[in-house]
Amino acid sequence: MNLIPFAIGWVILAAVVVALAIYRSVVGKAEDDSIHVSAVEAAATANQMQLAKKLESIERWGKILTLLAVLTGLALAAAYIYQAWIGNSQYTG
Repeated sequence: MNLIPFAIGWVILAAVVVALAIYRSVVGKAEDDSIHVSAVEAAATANQMQLAKKLESIERWGKILTLLAVLTGLALAAAYIYQAWIGNSQYTG
């Protein structure tokens, strides 16, 4: 069984996770960590709430894709080890 297509898919998935982390970092730079209490700053608070929702969505997808990349990588490693083990047992048997 050729594992190269699966490895290419895993590399693409890992690249998407890295790109999403960079995107989250860029979007997060506009985040304001201070608390606004005056009426004049209410518009800024509304913008920050929208930004917080966007960051929450990015983080949710980041966690999902990271978990998927880790599980896929482990499955790919297990398949490679199993394939190597079967190949070695055929030579000695």
